[in-house]
Amino acid sequence: MRLQCGLSIAMLAVTVTMMAQANVYFTKDISAESLQKVYEALGVPTTGRVAVKISTGESQNSNQLKPSLIQAFVNGVDGTLVDCNTTYSGSRSTTASHRQVIQQRGYTVAGGFKYELDLMDSDGADSAAGELELPMSADTQNGVAPHFPYAVVGAHMANYDFMINLAHFKGHQMGGFGGVLKNQSIGMSARRGKALIHSAGRNAVSERWFSYADDQDGFLESMAEVANAIHQYFHQEGKNIIYIDVMNNISVDCDCNGRPAQPVMKDVGILASTDPVALDQACLDFVNMPSSAGDNHQPLLDRIARQHGTHIIDHAERIGLGSRSYTLIDLADLDDMHSAKTELPQSYNIFRIDGTPVGTNLKSLKGLSEGLYIINGKKVAIK
Repeated sequence: MRLQCGLSIAMLAVTVTMMAQANVYFTKDISAESLQKVYEALGVPTTGRVAVKISTGESQNSNQLKPSLIQAFVNGVDGTLVDCNTTYSGSRSTTASHRQVIQQRGYTVAGGFKYELDLMDSDGADSAAGELELPMSADTQNGVAPHFPYAVVGAHMANYDFMINLAHFKGHQMGGFGGVLKNQSIGMSARRGKALIHSAGRNAVSERWFSYADDQDGFLESMAEVANAIHQYFHQEGKNIIYIDVMNNISVDCDCNGRPAQPVMKDVGILASTDPVALDQACLDFVNMPSSAGDNHQPLLDRIARQHGTHIIDHAERIGLGSRSYTLIDLADLDDMHSAKTELPQSYNIFRIDGTPVGTNLKSLKGLSEGLYIINGKKVAIK
């Protein structure tokens, strides 16, 4: 079916470019409760039928997000877990074998989820019955044309009104790293769509995908372009999409690796945003923070550099998917905020979060638009 349509947290929080700045919400606590909390911080309630895109992982040894972490959240938003079959030969390359994996991992009603996981291309993993074609938009302002005209995603995507891209941030053998951009592009593509991404549009036969995997930048750019097509699809009227990265068990290897290297970088936390570019950039900025005893970032940094992994972020920003500029908002800071109505004095010195003055010795907070401010030296959320 084809549709025609070396940084500290404080330093991270003041990243500035000429593009609009997104909010990225962060909590260092990796728990079911904090996953719910970081979702609520976005202020974007789910509507209609909700899909939650995860990776089911290649083996029990892989580092995919575990049911114990995500189940309460997924059930709470009345969500259905979704994934697609892989194009490489493995435990998830056919619908039958992938369903066995799903049972083994516990992503099932019997395992406590409200709905069974939906394999979005299961109506025909290598046929039109299992596919939905989304138009890839060209960026005429920057003169960027997509590598191929249509993203080929799982057909069941059309059944959902709201998408939660729930990604496990980690390294990746081919992409350098994998976050929400990879989870949305390769992860939501049908097998033919995956072959197109890996070949930068030169091949659509899934069994031949590796024979054309010789254009690294084209591969990364194709991932960004497909992620953008899906993002645009879910920004039609009546639809929406949000993004969450979980930075735990951060191996240099992807969850598509059945025998991943042991993580040597410590867990970071959970991050969320409505901007996928800002979100993956924030995760990369945490990776770029200095290593310390028992917390070695260098192997992942080396892999990202070797695969030119940051190019996906650059290209995604270039084609308008989002901005690398962001404000990092630590939920611990929000918990410590004082109520503007009950705890602040009656004279206010107000600055925007970037330090721009709003006013001094003001007698009222009336007229302030929603957002974060520094009021009398404290961070305050006005709603």
